[in-house]
Amino acid sequence: MPDTYDRERAVALDAVRSAARLCQTVQADIDSGVMQKEDRTPVTVADFGSQALICKVLQDQFPADPVIAEEDSEALAENHEILDEVVDRVAENVPSANRALTRAWIDHGNAESYSDRFWTLDPIDGTKGFVRGDQYAIALALIVDGRPQVAALACPNLPSRFGTDDPSSIGQAFLAVRGQGAAQVPLDATSRDAPVDVHTSDVADAAEGRFTESFVSSHSSHDMAVQVGNRLGIDDEPLRIDSQAKYAVVARGSAEIYFRLPRPGSTYVEKIWDHAAGSLVVEAAGGTVTDMHGEPLDWTHAPLLSENEGIVATNGRFHEDVLAALHEEMEVSRS
Repeated sequence: MPDTYDRERAVALDAVRSAARLCQTVQADIDSGVMQKEDRTPVTVADFGSQALICKVLQDQFPADPVIAEEDSEALAENHEILDEVVDRVAENVPSANRALTRAWIDHGNAESYSDRFWTLDPIDGTKGFVRGDQYAIALALIVDGRPQVAALACPNLPSRFGTDDPSSIGQAFLAVRGQGAAQVPLDATSRDAPVDVHTSDVADAAEGRFTESFVSSHSSHDMAVQVGNRLGIDDEPLRIDSQAKYAVVARGSAEIYFRLPRPGSTYVEKIWDHAAGSLVVEAAGGTVTDMHGEPLDWTHAPLLSENEGIVATNGRFHEDVLAALHEEMEVSRS
């Protein structure tokens, strides 16, 4: 009988919920918490605080499980002011937090290689959206025997559905267990709303589909996506949002296609924490996720998706049509 992963799913939800609360309090006062990584990606107190909280929970609940996460506390070694703010934020959830413990919790996420069972975490995916006060995600996934099996994807600024004016609908989590479907549940832990099953849309004609893509194109070619959309006959403007929230909107049927295509000449290699949780949510909701050549994503070379090029996620109804249009456009661009 297959593992139902009930405990892992519950722990993951609680972990991303607590991290989301921390992130929302930091986002309200973002200016004081922004620093720069070596690659000049903005990093905030919330990145480190989110990773500390989630890694502490995983260390407590599943001490044998390695965690491959994005952040490293070494970036805080000479930034005592930032470190102290991280500690203060974490202590709002874990009163015992201090500098040493907080750094240790962050660095519990410093596993560097694949194992048969491990967690992968992006404590804030879409940091630029976070800094802008827009969409971002907290993405946690359990990978077992080379496949994501459990996902918890928190989207603190995403409404329960687009078009609603109800402020209480803001803040959603998406949960998935392979073979058991995907669900959406309010991030508010006090909400009495039960999880709602989500499914990709029933749109069967690619021309009637809608893209979702990032605001910025630092790691993905928007131009190629536009050309592929033209080949498919898609007229609608893309839904532009940051982070793995794009996977969430495909999973619940608010969009049908998400591309992450390499820019010409780019040597960037995708990281597993940027895709593990979101891809499982889409697949569990009935969609399809492959690389741009139609190959399944290979998680066994963690922390990199080094055996794959690009990402294509669809509602599953016309995935092959999208891949064919992409390949046609790639041939034209090479000629």
